Amino acid sequence: MSFGDPNNPYGQQPPQGSPYGQQAPQGVPPQGYGYPQQPGQPYGAYPQQGMPPGTPPIASMGRRFGARLIDGVLFFIVYAVILAPKFTDLVDDVRACDAGSSTYDTCMDNAVSDFQSSVLPVAGLFMLLVLLYEVLMVAFAGATLGKMAVGIRVLKAETGEKPGIGGGFLRWVIPTVGAFACGIGQLLVYLSPFWDKSGRKQGWHDKVASTVVVQVR
Repeated sequence: MSFGDPNNPYGQQPPQGSPYGQQAPQGVPPQGYGYPQQPGQPYGAYPQQGMPPGTPPIASMGRRFGARLIDGVLFFIVYAVILAPKFTDLVDDVRACDAGSSTYDTCMDNAVSDFQSSVLPVAGLFMLLVLLYEVLMVAFAGATLGKMAVGIRVLKAETGEKPGIGGGFLRWVIPTVGAFACGIGQLLVYLSPFWDKSGRKQGWHDKVASTVVVQVR
């Protein structure tokens, strides 16, 4: 007398490929514990806040601050290198002034005046370099070197594409104009993502340029 399979005392054969006795629909892969993966969605998430499918998650403010810090250090190094020869000229002019002469004060004033007049073109050149760096890098690569270092990118919010020249320029010019208000306006622009209620953490410059900052790694 046979009582069947001892591991299956009720004589029922469970469907293949279903650990819980239920047959999964054909063409639907078994789901894990995370978000369901779909073709074209490398980050395993459905569209968030109206953005295209497969859009990476929104970048944290910590990463964005880190990217700005790295870029700021790079800017400082470049500016110091450009300005260093002017400081050398100032020191030479000051040393050339005869401390015991009646024209000492005039000589010092001229040295400082020459330094100040030479710094203005350097500042203008630096601003041009920053403009080209920020706009072109964001427009065509979606990120500056600082953003690349921390793994974030700037994308068009509605299409997921790179911002282009227009988007890159708008993201740069809004905080730059704010910097003329003793830097307070620029600070407010960079802090404005904290007040965004859309869930995208868009700053005022992002909203004007229709961009979002996402985390890619």
